[in-house]
Amino acid sequence: MPVLTLSHGMTGLRSAPLRFPLDAEAINRELGDLASAFELRVVPECASTNSALMAAPPADNGRTHVLVAERQTAGRGRRGRQWQSWADGSLTFSTLWRFAPGAPVPAGLSLVAGLAVVRALEKLGVSGLQLKWPNDVLIHGAKLAGILVELLPGRDRTPAAVVGIGLNLLVPPGALIPDQPAVTDLDSHLALLADRNVILAGLLGELHALFETYAAAGFAALRGAWQQRNAFADLPVRVSGEDSELLGTCIGVDEDGALRVRTATGIVRILSGEVSLRIAS
Repeated sequence: MPVLTLSHGMTGLRSAPLRFPLDAEAINRELGDLASAFELRVVPECASTNSALMAAPPADNGRTHVLVAERQTAGRGRRGRQWQSWADGSLTFSTLWRFAPGAPVPAGLSLVAGLAVVRALEKLGVSGLQLKWPNDVLIHGAKLAGILVELLPGRDRTPAAVVGIGLNLLVPPGALIPDQPAVTDLDSHLALLADRNVILAGLLGELHALFETYAAAGFAALRGAWQQRNAFADLPVRVSGEDSELLGTCIGVDEDGALRVRTATGIVRILSGEVSLRIAS
């Protein structure tokens, strides 16, 4: 039985990290009848769960393959950035999803994954959750989780994507996270940090439900739910690329997941995620 200890933080009492080892059997118990939909593999350490699945995708056995690491040493984020994680303070995993021929991959896939994360955490009692296009989960503007979607190459094959998720459970004091003006963790928003196996099972359940909807009806069926949680809705934004910058007002996303920005010359659609989206000062 883990022992709960308490430590004083900037905002009062916070629970210290509990040692809940990731365990496939425990995760499957939490999944219940849904366990048969997943093929789980838990490893003590991995450079990058996304890279591992991309380099050696498991054979298609009709199940969604999940690789989860106790510790990730070289996690990757969007635009080549590093994703930092900490022992006992993070949940890092990747899932391999195969879709029927003709499914709308990859339009809006990272947005669907973000929505699944939000719905799972809302069920744990977390409030103030927001979505930042195209792949971040925020709480009151501070980054809580990131998503990396990579498509498996190859022709005449079942469309497939690796979806990696990194979730901050407890960020160590003084941790330096580059390129992020504000970060947060789950421990700061829950009276008691849940077992990582429970959290992961909840995330997998929501991913399964929303990806089924996505495969059948595309992102359009989930667009309204994403819009409700849009962190930058109706706010002035700056969209920066390597050689360009766009200023305007964020007016949400299109039915294919494209960001829509109203500028002085009209509405601009941005489909590529290889840009930086910030609030304009």
